[in-house]
Amino acid sequence: MANDSPDNPTQSLKGRGAISNLAGRFVDQVSTRESDGWEQALEQQQRIDTVAIEEKAKSIITTNNSPDIPFTQSINAYRGCEHGCVYCYARPAHAYMDLSPGLDFETRLFYKPNAAELLEKTLRQKSYQCSPIAMGTNTDPYQPLEKEKQITRQLLETLQRYQHPVTIVTKSQLILRDLPILAEMAQDNLVHVGISVTTLDNALKRKLEPRTAGPAARLRTIEALASAGIPTAVMAAPMIPALNDSELEAILTQAQQAGAIHAAYILLRLPFEVAPLFRQWLAEHYPQRAQHVMSLVQQSRGGKDNQTEFGQRQRGTGVFAQLLQQRFRVTCRKLGLNERKLDLDCSRFFLPPQSGDQQSLF
Repeated sequence: MANDSPDNPTQSLKGRGAISNLAGRFVDQVSTRESDGWEQALEQQQRIDTVAIEEKAKSIITTNNSPDIPFTQSINAYRGCEHGCVYCYARPAHAYMDLSPGLDFETRLFYKPNAAELLEKTLRQKSYQCSPIAMGTNTDPYQPLEKEKQITRQLLETLQRYQHPVTIVTKSQLILRDLPILAEMAQDNLVHVGISVTTLDNALKRKLEPRTAGPAARLRTIEALASAGIPTAVMAAPMIPALNDSELEAILTQAQQAGAIHAAYILLRLPFEVAPLFRQWLAEHYPQRAQHVMSLVQQSRGGKDNQTEFGQRQRGTGVFAQLLQQRFRVTCRKLGLNERKLDLDCSRFFLPPQSGDQQSLF
């Protein structure tokens, strides 16, 4: 498999976040392209089309027991994400598919057409114990491919039919397509939604998250959800030192004014292949600031690009991380955010009758 070396990144492609198809850690051989001065094609960036690949999943609910994650069950209807957020911690998962966590992650997407069917079978198992299912934990459930495939909608319809609680995190205003379903579920305390707002700067958004909704559209999405009675949170994530961290207070303020009642943040995480991809991106878009950004990242990650320890991987350590946490707490207290618990109701869960079920005589 041919991959661009981290030492020889290409220029950025319009509408794509990653700079290269950096090789995954499981690849044995890596090839690079070198120009001899004659081949102009290497200097011309070609468009890379998105390819959707059907994946027949064998199971649909993923479980975890991580102490710093507020859910134990999750569903990801898609592998890869066309949004192209360069910092996405889900990128390394593409290495397990023998694909690059770089451009492949945002152009070679996998969808699970049997997701709703698998979900229904799982919910009807006698051993199943109801607890909120999180959607949007790895890749965005409302990425552009969802408009065509509608797998997230099918999952929501199934969860609604079973009166099963769900949480959703997204950057996309496509979630408003499902507003009627979400509003009905909210009346029974079965859903809450988090909208990720990484920056209020359109120019930075286009580089950092190229195929996502703009900041104003995300704030309007928060407003529409909140107006429909859906408990809505703002996710100020990730906070990137010396790049968008100065916007933390403004993001929280504008989201609260739009109707958000809850807030969370995550310090930039750079696991596995994400770190070299992010360094390439910095060198391309912010070369004069790159060294400063990575210095602050490492100061907040024990001298490394990343921390994996529970209790530290989301927030970081050190002076910068502590100040960021204090700023977040002070602003939330000032705005009245996080005063209400967002506990969902699991007691409503039931198994609706299916065709062929034995009917009771009494």
